Amino acid sequence: MKKNSDSKTWLQADTRQVLLRRALVKAMGYTTEDLEKPIVGIINTWAETNPGHYNFKQLAEAVKRGVWAAGGFPLEINTMSICEVFFDISSMIYRNQLAMTTEELIARHPFDGVVLIGSCDKNVPAQLMAAVSADKPMIFLPGGPMMPGNFEGESLACGTDSFKIWTKYQAGEIDKPHLKNVEGCLYGSVGACPIMGTANSMQCTTEALGLSLPGSATSPAVSSEKARMAEMTGRQTVKLIENNIKVSDIICEASFRNAITVLMASGGSTNLIIHLTAIARRAGIKLELSEFQRISEKTRLLVNVKPSGKGTVGVEFHQAGGVPALMKELEHLLDTSVLTVTGKTIKENLKDAPTSFNREVIAEWDKPLAEGGGIATLFGNLAPRGAVIKRSAASPDLLKFRGEARVFDTLDEAEKYLLDENSDMDENKAIILRGYGPKGAPGMPEFGNYLPIPPKLFKKGIKDYVRITDARMSGGAFGTVVLHVCPEANAGGPLGAVLDGDIIVLDVDAGILKVELSDEQIACRLKNFVSEEKEKFERGFVRHYIDNVMQADEGCDFPYL
Repeated sequence: MKKNSDSKTWLQADTRQVLLRRALVKAMGYTTEDLEKPIVGIINTWAETNPGHYNFKQLAEAVKRGVWAAGGFPLEINTMSICEVFFDISSMIYRNQLAMTTEELIARHPFDGVVLIGSCDKNVPAQLMAAVSADKPMIFLPGGPMMPGNFEGESLACGTDSFKIWTKYQAGEIDKPHLKNVEGCLYGSVGACPIMGTANSMQCTTEALGLSLPGSATSPAVSSEKARMAEMTGRQTVKLIENNIKVSDIICEASFRNAITVLMASGGSTNLIIHLTAIARRAGIKLELSEFQRISEKTRLLVNVKPSGKGTVGVEFHQAGGVPALMKELEHLLDTSVLTVTGKTIKENLKDAPTSFNREVIAEWDKPLAEGGGIATLFGNLAPRGAVIKRSAASPDLLKFRGEARVFDTLDEAEKYLLDENSDMDENKAIILRGYGPKGAPGMPEFGNYLPIPPKLFKKGIKDYVRITDARMSGGAFGTVVLHVCPEANAGGPLGAVLDGDIIVLDVDAGILKVELSDEQIACRLKNFVSEEKEKFERGFVRHYIDNVMQADEGCDFPYL
């Protein structure tokens, strides 16, 4: 592999190429003195097609202030910006593309160190995958959570509350004019969706990994505190360059165990199992689903924010002390010898960290919101390589379930059945939605939460039922939804063998997901099962993705990366 570029090699020796490089930098108004400083690349994912990143121009300027003040030379560069809402296909596909392009920008440019600015759910893991692979001094600057919205005196946090509002609309409890009035009040500002969805889960676990400054994950996107964090990030990046502290000096097996512990205690998103697995693979570390389960079993749910609880990340959780206060509560479970981007260990960082300022938001270890971590993993003849469920956002009475399957190969068919007042759907049935895995959809769309609550059940007061899919679910969603069933149906997984009327057994505490069929019956049925791609892509990056993407338990990365 070609050695990473840096400012010294880029400007080495008197050559015509170096003359051109220096001259072109000066063409932008910079000086000889600037070229003698370490170059800090500010890699910005700002875009007007990403409301979560809309504030990043200001954050980049604050980072530059810090870099200049510390004696560095900042240069900003933009990349693709990924927002699920603006894509007409699962944006998970483009996580790998953003990771690839960002890695090349870091490695091939003469950056001695980099600041990565991101917030949203695919951007953060993509940037970290790139940073681990390129391995230069780096700090990730979390863009921060948005403020909650408010409608008629009720605090709203999208997406969790948007799912509830839509269910009421489908059940006829609210009309279209009411829905229109609500939509302008769901989001209180720009930034990452304010719940502990995938975006904020990624920002919090990045801080727990040691790759962001303490307290930076939860400071609100539109706050003066966030701008100060940005300036401090710029300053500290220059110090990392001076001390040659690279990503590989921070990332290790222990740092991932710490991050998973914080994920489980905060009720974070199931999507992080895929993302953390992919980031770890870039560091040569193999994260097994069994490791997530082991850590979940010894952790306790401590953070009371949506979708598992009541508050929001940028208000209640941040004001209670944020990630530092949570890690203080979890200190006995953490490997505190791990180095962080402060240049200090977690132990040193936590020495003066506060305990929770609000025990209703960050609970005491001895008085948890729930025993066990927020996520559980499942295995069985339906998921030989595993599946996951967000236990903290599921219904306790459905965590042990036995009932008939109703099987669907398209989301449209499933929705039609679930919304039909005359269907045979009831709370004793499990809905199987298959063919929406990494290859099949493609990109594992977040369709686990697209399966609606049947209006006829909702009117009876039933607001949850068992759903099983090889797709993903929004981190802001809730319900008893089994996800990431692996292998997916399009890769020959056992979901392809299930028929209407088969008996499904789910036991979350025991870690079991199975269908009451023999191995021989499953094998025989799979011989006759054909699962086609939901859409045909003959060319371009999407075709490349389908042909190369690995399964969920391997992080949905490409094998050659």
